[in-house]
Amino acid sequence: MMTSRRNQELALLVLVLGISRLGFFLVDEATKNTAAISRALAVGVAILVFGGHGVIRWLAPAADPLIYPIAVQLNLLGLMMIHRLDVADLLRETSSSPSTPEAASQTVWLMLGIFLACATLWLVRDHRQLQRYTFTAMIFGFALLLLPLLPGLGATVNGARLWIRFAGLSFQPAEVAKIALPVFFASYLAKNRASMTAIKSRFLGIGVPRAKDTGPIVLAWLLSLLVLISQRDLGTSLLFFGLFVGLLYVATGQRTWLVLGAVLFASGAYLGYRLFGHVQLRVMVWLDPFSYSHDQGYQIVQALYGFASGGLFGRGLGQGFSWLVPYAKSDFILSAFGEELGYVGLIALALLFGVLVQRALKIALTTRDDFGQLLAAGLALVLGLQMFVVFGGVTRLIPLTGLTTPFLAAGGSALVANWIMVGLLLRISHTTTLLNAPSQTTTAQTTSSSSTGDAR
Repeated sequence: MMTSRRNQELALLVLVLGISRLGFFLVDEATKNTAAISRALAVGVAILVFGGHGVIRWLAPAADPLIYPIAVQLNLLGLMMIHRLDVADLLRETSSSPSTPEAASQTVWLMLGIFLACATLWLVRDHRQLQRYTFTAMIFGFALLLLPLLPGLGATVNGARLWIRFAGLSFQPAEVAKIALPVFFASYLAKNRASMTAIKSRFLGIGVPRAKDTGPIVLAWLLSLLVLISQRDLGTSLLFFGLFVGLLYVATGQRTWLVLGAVLFASGAYLGYRLFGHVQLRVMVWLDPFSYSHDQGYQIVQALYGFASGGLFGRGLGQGFSWLVPYAKSDFILSAFGEELGYVGLIALALLFGVLVQRALKIALTTRDDFGQLLAAGLALVLGLQMFVVFGGVTRLIPLTGLTTPFLAAGGSALVANWIMVGLLLRISHTTTLLNAPSQTTTAQTTSSSSTGDAR
């Protein structure tokens, strides 16, 4: 079975690389680009991707065969679109405003991401080891969230204080917190599941939790408000509060926590709107972007024009005007896909993300231990919430929040964090498959693997 899974993964990777190479070819043909960078990227990425597959075959042969190919496909599609926008910048380049190609640097981040996913498989031989570091993960995660507030270290970009800069390098620590905090939440809820499930009184048919059990959710709510106030980061505050409420529901099965979470979210959103001008501005731009089309609403208006221009099937790779949207390589990369691949292309991307989240949730459903179940569900929630918020913001379903598109958008911090999450999901899947296997041989292998991990 393990060999069959890895052979399926290998076949999917060949298909993924073929699709990606075709995409690069279509971009270069449409834009008359003769630079050799596409071929160089294709060779380097193929070696990297198959190398990652070899490590998974060695360290996690029983892991889910779809997670790695889907992550690679999304990453390569994003790399293809960044290359397409690089070519557009090159064609419009002048001596006074030289372009800065990002496809090569994004490939370096891709290499680092796959390397760290493999390193995660090497270092974490059994996901249950991570439960030992409950409060370490809590302190580390909260410290990362608040790190940009330090004077001289934090940097404000586009009105949000999310970055730290040191020795000429910049990094977004909240992206790494997306890994540390799910570990803490999963461990905490696994240990306190019985207490959080206890509902002894009801009001209007809705279970009312005990006062002492509401403390963690109120603390998470206050922390999300602190992030919103101090860093002007609506997306991260929404993500972490949604993550904790979602895991509470998964852990307890009590809809009470969803109701309480919705009430706290609504009250926090109202307070944020009443107290902070940047939140009011985002809501007003969301409701009527064309009234702000020359300033704050320019980005979303250009994206909407791009979607309209692309229509159902798109203008074709390399044949749109996606560079007219500010930050098309990062925050608004979905608008570039929408214009050149159309709504069909956007639906295909959404389905890829949907399958990735579904596989993570399937891992959570089949995992026997509480911690592994909640950790896999938490990682699925992080990916799913990000995609809902990003898709919703770009298509004007909800106000813009500033979150980046996982795997697709340019930027190293988010990409590296997403690949570490892939490594964790592969490890949980592998361990779960071995634990669920009926043979005594498999059980012995699992015990040996766990003992090795403990020793490390």
